[in-house]
Amino acid sequence: MIISVSRRTDIPAFYWDWFCGRLKAGYVDVVNPFNRKQVSRISLQPEWVDCLVFWTKDPTPMLDKLALLGHYPYYVQVSLTPYDTDIEENLWPKEEIIKAMQALSLQLGRERVVWRYDPILLNAVYTKEKHFAWFTQVLAQLAPYVERCVISFIDLYAKTKKNTQGLNLHELSEAEMREIAAGLAGLAKGSGVVLQTCSEAIDLAAYGIGHGACLDGVLIERITGKSFKKNKAKSQRPLCNCVESFDIGQYDTCIHGCRYCYANASPQRAQQGFAAHVDSSSLLTGKLLGDERITEHGREKRK
Repeated sequence: MIISVSRRTDIPAFYWDWFCGRLKAGYVDVVNPFNRKQVSRISLQPEWVDCLVFWTKDPTPMLDKLALLGHYPYYVQVSLTPYDTDIEENLWPKEEIIKAMQALSLQLGRERVVWRYDPILLNAVYTKEKHFAWFTQVLAQLAPYVERCVISFIDLYAKTKKNTQGLNLHELSEAEMREIAAGLAGLAKGSGVVLQTCSEAIDLAAYGIGHGACLDGVLIERITGKSFKKNKAKSQRPLCNCVESFDIGQYDTCIHGCRYCYANASPQRAQQGFAAHVDSSSLLTGKLLGDERITEHGREKRK
């Protein structure tokens, strides 16, 4: 089993103590987003977990408890973008996040820390020139510590359109995507950092940018030293190249306040989800009520 921690929320930044507690308990419960009474009980026993894949905007809380992950293969994806509090309201200063990424890499190795530069958006403040200047500055600090940088361009879903009102964003044209890709590729050339896209239809191979995956079967094989059948995730977007996994997060629980976030219906809903969190619960937010139908994953292999 590959465990995604998590594309639905930022567990390392906000729920790290809870996650460490679930590792000790050996399992985690995940509520179906569309049916509260359907619960997946996912084993976190090391013998059933092939790889943990972390997603975060701030890995700082992880740094002093990495020893708890000693029995697990894993890697960490860190989203780091040029946006200020007008777009990423509650994020720590970017310099602090860069330092945390560097410290994480020194402990794990360059291949196990992935820089996500996404989503790329444009308006009067965040121009192509600003992206290039910021990318140049941060690349110089991160190139010794990461092997790859994953980029994507903003998708204006209904939630995103609602939450970004007033920012004057637009869907990027193919010409804009190509200009940005060419610029970033030119800046990354010779740095040792490989650029890849995430869930993008556009072919950027002419700039040396290939199609990547967040839950990357090739990287997982490299980290674990094991081969496995890399089944494509069925529940994701058609352009997603991720392999199958169990995601243990929950929507409407991340309080970074990123205006472009697709995982929160609104900042208010996210605050409510965060307030309902209980560290001792098997669920990320709330508690089991006793009327749920629980399906076990992983532990049934013992039978």
